[in-house]
Amino acid sequence: MNKNGKLIASVAAAVILTAAITAGVVKTAEGNLDVIGKGSEKSFEAVIGALPDAVKSDETSGGWSLASPDDSVRVIWSEDYQKSPVYDVMLKFDAKPFLDAGLDESKLPDNYKKDGEAFLVGSKLSKGGSPLSDKADAISAYRLIETYNPDIINYHSAMDHYGLKLGDGNMFEWAKNMEINTASGKDQDKDIVFVLNPEPLLAAGVDPQKVEGWVYATVPVMDHGKNIEVYKFLKPFNIK
Repeated sequence: MNKNGKLIASVAAAVILTAAITAGVVKTAEGNLDVIGKGSEKSFEAVIGALPDAVKSDETSGGWSLASPDDSVRVIWSEDYQKSPVYDVMLKFDAKPFLDAGLDESKLPDNYKKDGEAFLVGSKLSKGGSPLSDKADAISAYRLIETYNPDIINYHSAMDHYGLKLGDGNMFEWAKNMEINTASGKDQDKDIVFVLNPEPLLAAGVDPQKVEGWVYATVPVMDHGKNIEVYKFLKPFNIK
């Protein structure tokens, strides 16, 4: 498939997509260097460079956002945790596909916040440094995460993906190398992936087979040392 930024809508592709809710934080013996966090910054910057028009200052959250190529979902990260009105890291996604699939939003848990025609779901971070200066950019805001909250950054070696754990099983993932999966040597055709935990949505009435634009599939997850299969809503894109 050509790298044209379109949604990879194949469930089969999604099934092999991510065990990315697995890995933890790797540290040196001294415990003062987050290897995953430091390694993720370069590839995150490459993704931003490949989608320059999709990265914008997000005044509502006091930070930055990266929108999907179809503009249906975005990941948002704050540059000043004291001013974040809702979450410091989050996904903002269009509500319509889920409402059309039977969602009763009154049945959603409290961590789902309505923002116009979209939902917000994310986390407040436990630690934050000094607010960034007026010259802050998307990468310096990301660096706050790797410096103060590296535990929410993970890496899945088989898929060669980094990821931000946004809480409650929701994630944003991106390829370490958008040209090639350096672990397998194969073409990297899933450069960015938005991941939603389906359980709260299903409990609120969503028929997963009727959600337009999201792939509903099982992915392997490491849980207490064992590989298990769990369902996720996935929106993967090939951007380069």
